Amino acid sequence: MATKQRILIVEDDPDGREVLVRIVEGLGYDTISYGSAVDCLGDIKGKEISLMLLDIMMPEMNGYELMKELKSIPEFQSIPVIMVTAKSDDSEMFEGYKYGADYYIPKPFNSKQIEWGIKTFLD
Repeated sequence: MATKQRILIVEDDPDGREVLVRIVEGLGYDTISYGSAVDCLGDIKGKEISLMLLDIMMPEMNGYELMKELKSIPEFQSIPVIMVTAKSDDSEMFEGYKYGADYYIPKPFNSKQIEWGIKTFLD
Protein backbone atom coordinates (compact mmCIF):
# COMPACT_ATOMS: atom_id res chain seq x y z
CA MET A 1 0.00 0.00 0.00
CA ALA A 2 1.40 3.39 -0.99
CA THR A 3 2.08 5.90 1.74
CA LYS A 4 0.03 9.08 1.60
CA GLN A 5 1.91 12.26 0.93
CA ARG A 6 2.31 14.37 4.06
CA ILE A 7 1.98 18.15 4.12
CA LEU A 8 3.61 20.28 6.79
CA ILE A 9 1.39 23.10 8.09
CA VAL A 10 2.79 25.84 10.32
CA GLU A 11 0.19 28.44 11.35
CA ASP A 12 0.12 30.24 14.70
CA ASP A 13 -3.63 30.92 14.63
CA PRO A 14 -5.36 27.76 15.98
CA ASP A 15 -8.53 28.33 13.95
CA GLY A 16 -6.58 28.97 10.75
CA ARG A 17 -4.44 25.88 11.39
CA GLU A 18 -7.54 23.74 11.96
CA VAL A 19 -9.09 24.98 8.71
CA LEU A 20 -5.91 24.20 6.75
CA VAL A 21 -5.66 20.72 8.29
CA ARG A 22 -9.32 19.98 7.42
CA ILE A 23 -8.89 21.16 3.83
CA VAL A 24 -5.64 19.28 3.27
CA GLU A 25 -6.86 16.05 4.88
CA GLY A 26 -10.12 16.38 2.92
CA LEU A 27 -8.00 16.29 -0.23
CA GLY A 28 -6.58 12.94 0.88
CA TYR A 29 -3.21 14.00 2.27
CA ASP A 30 -1.73 13.36 5.69
CA THR A 31 -0.74 16.42 7.70
CA ILE A 32 1.70 17.35 10.40
CA SER A 33 0.94 20.72 11.95
CA TYR A 34 2.56 23.10 14.39
CA GLY A 35 1.46 26.32 16.05
CA SER A 36 4.89 27.92 15.92
CA ALA A 37 8.07 27.88 13.90
CA VAL A 38 10.06 27.02 17.01
CA ASP A 39 7.89 23.95 17.74
CA CYS A 40 8.26 22.87 14.12
CA LEU A 41 12.05 23.15 14.10
CA GLY A 42 12.28 21.28 17.39
CA ASP A 43 10.35 18.29 16.06
CA ILE A 44 10.51 18.07 12.25
CA LYS A 45 13.90 16.45 11.63
CA GLY A 46 13.55 12.89 10.42
CA LYS A 47 9.94 13.33 9.34
CA GLU A 48 8.97 12.80 5.72
CA ILE A 49 7.03 15.61 4.10
CA SER A 50 6.08 16.34 0.49
CA LEU A 51 5.10 20.02 0.71
CA MET A 52 5.17 22.89 3.21
CA LEU A 53 2.32 25.34 3.92
CA LEU A 54 3.78 28.16 6.02
CA ASP A 55 2.19 31.26 7.51
CA ILE A 56 4.39 34.36 7.21
CA MET A 57 3.38 36.43 10.22
CA MET A 58 4.16 34.41 13.35
CA PRO A 59 5.68 35.35 16.72
CA GLU A 60 9.24 34.34 17.61
CA MET A 61 10.19 33.49 14.03
CA ASN A 62 8.37 34.47 10.85
CA GLY A 63 7.62 32.18 7.93
CA TYR A 64 10.57 33.43 5.87
CA GLU A 65 13.01 32.64 8.66
CA LEU A 66 11.39 29.24 9.17
CA MET A 67 11.61 28.49 5.46
CA LYS A 68 15.31 29.41 5.45
CA GLU A 69 15.94 27.10 8.43
CA LEU A 70 13.96 24.23 6.90
CA LYS A 71 15.70 24.61 3.53
CA SER A 72 19.06 24.29 5.34
CA ILE A 73 18.11 20.71 6.27
CA PRO A 74 19.33 18.54 3.36
CA GLU A 75 16.21 16.35 3.09
CA PHE A 76 13.96 19.44 2.88
CA GLN A 77 15.92 21.46 0.30
CA SER A 78 13.84 20.40 -2.70
CA ILE A 79 10.42 20.36 -1.01
CA PRO A 80 7.97 22.94 -2.42
CA VAL A 81 6.90 25.77 -0.12
CA ILE A 82 3.55 27.54 -0.26
CA MET A 83 3.35 30.71 1.82
CA VAL A 84 -0.05 31.58 3.26
CA THR A 85 -0.28 35.26 4.13
CA ALA A 86 -2.52 38.16 4.99
CA LYS A 87 0.07 40.42 3.36
CA SER A 88 -0.65 40.88 -0.30
CA ASP A 89 1.80 43.48 -1.55
CA ASP A 90 4.34 42.52 -4.19
CA SER A 91 7.36 43.27 -2.00
CA GLU A 92 6.25 40.53 0.42
CA MET A 93 5.96 38.02 -2.40
CA PHE A 94 9.36 38.95 -3.83
CA GLU A 95 10.88 38.58 -0.36
CA GLY A 96 9.46 35.08 -0.12
CA TYR A 97 10.64 34.08 -3.57
CA LYS A 98 14.11 35.31 -2.61
CA TYR A 99 14.11 32.87 0.31
CA GLY A 100 12.78 29.97 -1.76
CA ALA A 101 8.97 30.16 -1.71
CA ASP A 102 7.33 28.47 -4.67
CA TYR A 103 3.77 29.79 -4.40
CA TYR A 104 1.61 32.25 -2.45
CA ILE A 105 -1.96 31.97 -1.20
CA PRO A 106 -3.50 35.15 0.24
CA LYS A 107 -5.70 35.19 3.33
CA PRO A 108 -8.58 34.91 3.49
CA PHE A 109 -8.37 31.84 1.28
CA ASN A 110 -10.86 29.23 0.15
CA SER A 111 -10.46 25.48 -0.20
CA LYS A 112 -10.09 25.69 -4.00
CA GLN A 113 -7.07 28.00 -3.64
CA ILE A 114 -5.42 25.54 -1.26
CA GLU A 115 -6.26 22.60 -3.52
CA TRP A 116 -4.90 24.39 -6.61
CA GLY A 117 -1.69 25.34 -4.81
CA ILE A 118 -1.08 21.80 -3.58
CA LYS A 119 -1.95 20.12 -6.87
CA THR A 120 0.44 22.47 -8.68
CA PHE A 121 3.27 20.58 -6.95
CA LEU A 122 1.88 17.16 -5.96
CA ASP A 123 0.10 14.35 -7.84
